[in-house]
Amino acid sequence: MKVVIAEKPSVARDLARVMGAKEVKDGYITGNGYAFTYAFGHLVQLCTPQAYGYATWSVSNLPIIPSEFRLEAKKVKRDGKQMDDAGALKQLNTIKALLEQAEEIIVATDAGREGELIFRNIYYYLGSQVPFKRLWISSQTDKAIKEGFAKLKEGTEYDSLYMSARSRSESDWLIGINATQALTLAAGNRGLLSLGRVQTPTLAMICSRYIENKDFKPQAFYKIQAGFEKDNISFKATSNKIDKKEDAEASIAKITVGTSAKVLKVEAKETKEQPPLLFDLTSLQQDANKKYGYSADQTLSIAQTLYEKKVITYPRTGSRYIGEDVFEKIEELFQHLADTAEEQIAVISRNLVGAKLNKRSVDDKKVTDHHALLVTEEKPGPMPKDQQHIYNMIAKRMVESFSDVCLKDITTVTLDAQGVELIAKGTVIKQYGWRLSADQVDLPDEDKNTDDQDNENAQLPKLTAEELLEILSLELAERFTKAKPIHTEASLLKAMETSGKEIEDEEMRQAMKDCGLGTPATRAATIETLFQRDYIKRDKKKLIPTEKGLAVYNLVKDRSIAKVTLTGKWEQKLEEMRANKVSYDVFMKHIKDYTAKITKELLQLRIAIQHEEIKPQQKGKIKCPKCQPGNILLYDKVAQCDHYARGCDFKIWRTLNGVFLEEKEMKNLLEKGKTSVFKGIKNADGQLVEAPLVFKDFRVVVE
Repeated sequence: MKVVIAEKPSVARDLARVMGAKEVKDGYITGNGYAFTYAFGHLVQLCTPQAYGYATWSVSNLPIIPSEFRLEAKKVKRDGKQMDDAGALKQLNTIKALLEQAEEIIVATDAGREGELIFRNIYYYLGSQVPFKRLWISSQTDKAIKEGFAKLKEGTEYDSLYMSARSRSESDWLIGINATQALTLAAGNRGLLSLGRVQTPTLAMICSRYIENKDFKPQAFYKIQAGFEKDNISFKATSNKIDKKEDAEASIAKITVGTSAKVLKVEAKETKEQPPLLFDLTSLQQDANKKYGYSADQTLSIAQTLYEKKVITYPRTGSRYIGEDVFEKIEELFQHLADTAEEQIAVISRNLVGAKLNKRSVDDKKVTDHHALLVTEEKPGPMPKDQQHIYNMIAKRMVESFSDVCLKDITTVTLDAQGVELIAKGTVIKQYGWRLSADQVDLPDEDKNTDDQDNENAQLPKLTAEELLEILSLELAERFTKAKPIHTEASLLKAMETSGKEIEDEEMRQAMKDCGLGTPATRAATIETLFQRDYIKRDKKKLIPTEKGLAVYNLVKDRSIAKVTLTGKWEQKLEEMRANKVSYDVFMKHIKDYTAKITKELLQLRIAIQHEEIKPQQKGKIKCPKCQPGNILLYDKVAQCDHYARGCDFKIWRTLNGVFLEEKEMKNLLEKGKTSVFKGIKNADGQLVEAPLVFKDFRVVVE
């Protein structure tokens, strides 16, 4: 029997149906010589520190660097304790029983770094020796599945991908566990202060941009703007930037409405605007955020659903190119879109069938594990609006990418108005090409400055050098320099892709991908983690750091753990490991050395943090019941004595017996020994009662 292991039940069901297995059992489907079973994402994880004997958080334990990493069944947190996930254990036992009867395993987890890790962790945890082959497909259509099973790859071909995934997982564990414990302990246990290999530099990018924006002082500058008309076409011409108001006023004083300006030169330049490259996941997430306000996580989730519905190719791709083999079948996809897509896309698709296609997005060398996002030949049925939006974005980008270049005539006219140089620009589109129509405009880019758009005109009349034009209007326009905008998810994803380097050229950005922050598949999860940690919040599309997020940033901003370029270099090394250019041992030695260094650095923040702590939340004073001089500071989750650094270790949770204590009730409890009567408070038996809380012998009980 051949045992096929998929990443989730829905995929296993699909594979089983295509391969003729119909008998549904508990945890798998069997038939036709196969058993199709599945994980639920990660069933096996790296052991927690407790498994290595580190039961409590203590400075003396750090850094925690296991001599060898061990695996355990997935854990869940209940009542503050790590417990086995019963569902994961049951499924692991099902897989174990199947592997004991297997002659061969077929790995059908997602074809990427994380999918490889999910399978290998299960395989090594169960101690299996059964040989395995790899199903490597880029779409879930019946045709792709059958072709994939007919051309299974040797499992060993993906050993370097696994080593890269394993190194990523272990380095995240080492840096995350040690840095989080070190900073939390250094800050006096005032609630969890989580740090991470990718999470912290991402937070740093959000905070530094936010602070830069808030601290920015706009500088005034001036432009002289004159209005002209010829052949019933009105246009404006604008001076260069003038920094000082008195200089601007002196210049405009030379010019009078009704006098003439002379045309010095007319430059017309034809430019070819190439179509955009096909979408990878990150560029899809950026555009979906700009257009529909979807978060990166939402877009990934929608794309994953469309993939499982078989209507698009593998979404977690980092490539914006397709190979020649896929290009050979692209015309079939345009015929499919011509028959099934919404009218605007269908019309262009019909024009592309049989036409000479633009091959800018075709390059075998630039296809990584998976090619760029495409629709498949599957007909999409009725879909919810969000799925329709993402499907149409991918389809529209496909027809754009293979369309002709957009040809523009850009005309620049330089005029002399009484010694003041004025410039007018106008663009005439000669061939819309991939832009498809006159009403198609680019999505707004938050990073682009609009200062230079003053001299843009929709249309210019025919002008020649030496010609005189009457000045019909005149104004001195005051403008202000603008701060870099606060990050949105779209601009943050772009910054993560290039380790914060501002690169406009998309091909250059592509080249930077190997040393970006995280991977297309993990960036959304990193941003979501920052929300879960209460480090950032949303203000419409803007990402704003919380007080807690800013406090953590201020503590670590000068430390290497917050440096974007360092994490980018690690990501580059992981990619090189996938390509067999860097060894696991060399990379992990570097990470272990770094872990020891950063842990020591963070623990040394101990005294500094007392002056730069996360702000307490109370208005009045609450006396510490343990030490006479101390006062209690109220934080999000705990109340703690402010004499922590001088030896008083008194600390109490804010939520007790199911009730959150506001400042007044905490004062009653600690100074008077008793709170007011609460409704719905849990007693020792877990029943909800009406009673006060009592503080007695440093314990809190229900009266």
